[in-house]
Amino acid sequence: MGDEAFDQAAGDRGREQRVAGTGQTNGRDHVLGMTPRQTVAMVVTSVAGTGLLAGLVAVPAGVAPHHGIIPLMGDGVGMNLPTAAVSVYDPQHLIPLAFGGLAIAVAGGLLPASWAARTDTATALRSE
Repeated sequence: MGDEAFDQAAGDRGREQRVAGTGQTNGRDHVLGMTPRQTVAMVVTSVAGTGLLAGLVAVPAGVAPHHGIIPLMGDGVGMNLPTAAVSVYDPQHLIPLAFGGLAIAVAGGLLPASWAARTDTATALRSE
């Protein structure tokens, strides 16, 4: 089913729900029968995977330049930095940092998710 056909079907279904007075008139997912809580969960879950992936990629991508740049900075001022000055990240500290991407994504997804759960069908469909 194409986007236009789906939007038309969703719009028709939304009108039916408003006429029937079911209260599920907010967003494409509500048109398909989702409750506000399910809409919030779906939106937050959709951003959680991206956030986790971002954290898992960003932490090693940040540690690698750190291990290359810090010794160069020491060399630039004529110091030979010990390994302890470069290896400051333990795995016990890196794992929570990786999950920081997940936390940021979930926190960032809550506001639009709650908006989508509260808004009426037509507004939500126009904003997608």
